[in-house]
Amino acid sequence: MKRKTVFTGSGVAIVTPMNADGSINFNLFEELVEWQIESGTNAIIVCGTTGEASTMTDDEHKECIRVAANKAAGRVPVIAGTGSNDTAYATELSVEAEKLGADCLLLVSPYYNKSSQRGLVQHFSTIADAVGIPVLLYNIPGRTGVNISIDTFEELSKHPNIVGVKESGGDINYFAKIIERLGKNFDVYSGDDGMAVPVMSLGGKGVVSVAANIIPEVMSKMAALCLENDFAAAGKMQIKYSKLFDHLLTLDVNPTPIKQAMNMNGKGVGGVRLPLYEMYGHSKVILKSTLSELGLV
Repeated sequence: MKRKTVFTGSGVAIVTPMNADGSINFNLFEELVEWQIESGTNAIIVCGTTGEASTMTDDEHKECIRVAANKAAGRVPVIAGTGSNDTAYATELSVEAEKLGADCLLLVSPYYNKSSQRGLVQHFSTIADAVGIPVLLYNIPGRTGVNISIDTFEELSKHPNIVGVKESGGDINYFAKIIERLGKNFDVYSGDDGMAVPVMSLGGKGVVSVAANIIPEVMSKMAALCLENDFAAAGKMQIKYSKLFDHLLTLDVNPTPIKQAMNMNGKGVGGVRLPLYEMYGHSKVILKSTLSELGLV
């Protein structure tokens, strides 16, 4: 039986705004969540790569999940990043996230350890066994050093709580293979803005978007057009914003460019935490020029 889809359309991989001293600006975080919902965003993904979860304390991580869940108040699903390269810790954090009100979990594949595929199955299954909410896997081999194989996806899709994947491998053929084999009972989301329309044209359910932090209405509309099978109109939107999508990934390490773009746009989200570092030099000039061309500054 087909399991319930967590969301369709555009989900924002929301940034975590920082104060001048590097602490989290929770008041602004609440405002950003509200703005995203008002702008038509279909899901809030908190404490992911873009949210700088890797440099959060345990208490900060949990508080971000709590604040997002409370602010969303059931209007859109809140998907909490609770992955780790420590299965025991990821399980503990996932259980806590469910208690804090998360509607779904996003579990990145273990990084640095470079687990075997059998290890991946046991890792994800152990976490999913411990919770009663849906789980989305997060495959981003460029960050983790490990690619989740299609056979592994198939095995994990048998778990009643594991419902899909945010795929960020950048290979459209890989998306096609996942959807061909598992698409009827396993939801696939693009983890890259520039792949959103192609992935949805193949049957993907939506996009987990970085660019939605600055253009939520655009991403929501583009995804909606895809869901209406108007890929010609959606494709025109993707082409219009393609330079922005590219620059948010290539000018510096995510989330440095998107936070810089939001600051240029007046959102005042502050900087990134070390070892990430603020943009400088020609990269900033290029980003501002791109934003200016699109009327975003």
